Amino acid sequence: MSENTGTRVLRTTVQVDGEAASYLTVEQDGPPVLLLHGTYWSRVWLPVLDQLAEAGLRPIAVDLPGLGRSGGELTLATGTVPALADWVVRFASALELSGPFAVVGHDIGGAIAQHLLAHDRLEVSRFALMNSVTYDSWPVPSVARFRDPEVAAATTADEVLDARRQAVTGALAGAATEQLIAEYLDPWTDARVRRSWLALAGAADSRYTLDLLPALRESATPKLLVWGVDDGFQKLEYAERFAAEIPHTTLVRIPGAGHIPTENAPGRVAGALSGFLMA
Repeated sequence: MSENTGTRVLRTTVQVDGEAASYLTVEQDGPPVLLLHGTYWSRVWLPVLDQLAEAGLRPIAVDLPGLGRSGGELTLATGTVPALADWVVRFASALELSGPFAVVGHDIGGAIAQHLLAHDRLEVSRFALMNSVTYDSWPVPSVARFRDPEVAAATTADEVLDARRQAVTGALAGAATEQLIAEYLDPWTDARVRRSWLALAGAADSRYTLDLLPALRESATPKLLVWGVDDGFQKLEYAERFAAEIPHTTLVRIPGAGHIPTENAPGRVAGALSGFLMA
């Protein structure tokens, strides 16, 4: 099944673990780049997919299981970073992605990307993070409170939607409009997606990035950080520390952009990513 987004970008699916894994892509030949989201969904990548494709790349922005438009439902066990990294490996296999390819992660998707690189789970040719979790920068308070099982169990549908609305509004920064906020919030109108998101939040743990640091310091893979400098969730200082401590890392600052800089400055983000990934 495919859905036309109104541009060259298509939304389509592939079966992973017996469930439909939904992803946005431009179907063309070119080096594949796998784009991972975190506490949001593949919508964060939509503003740059056409431009990445125009640069010659084959962008693939997947919805993690139970989130966005993908089927299935996360649990506290399957919502951990290692478990999600395992799922991404199976997704890549289902698409028959062979040979080295690029991986880019946003938010908690960046933790998944770091896990894939550090543990050699995929043959990663180039690696990029966009306003990603690193070190002990996460979970942020708006997510961390749901690590308490009693809080998660007592949270109503309206409370999840209200919490997501606040987070999305802050993350979009100057790009926030009622229409765009509604687009971002749409998946959470589904109870299954809300439960999956609560499981992802409940499983959030900074040890998953802290434990990767020795391997990341040994990695010779070229790395890029693209950072909206006005991010109130993942501070620029963490990106600067990562760039200083992890070899082969370049940091590109995006002024005037927040936690989802693809919405604030799509041209600058796409240009930084495509220039790095096609080098």
